[in-house]
Amino acid sequence: MKKDKSIAYILLIFLGGFLGLHRFYLGKVATGILYLLTGGLLGIGWIYDLFTLGRQVDDYNVRFAYRNRIA
Repeated sequence: MKKDKSIAYILLIFLGGFLGLHRFYLGKVATGILYLLTGGLLGIGWIYDLFTLGRQVDDYNVRFAYRNRIA
């Protein structure tokens, strides 16, 4: 299913950027667990994601569209 940037940013900013909820939302389970265990990589990963989350959502949506086009 296509992901929405606004939901990803809500998860990042208000509902657990340090818990990695936005990573789980994008299907990045391994890094979601890493964020969960380290507090968003001690906050550094959270700041990084604040600036790159839009591109991460776009990349996910492109991969999703490509997979569904082939299948």
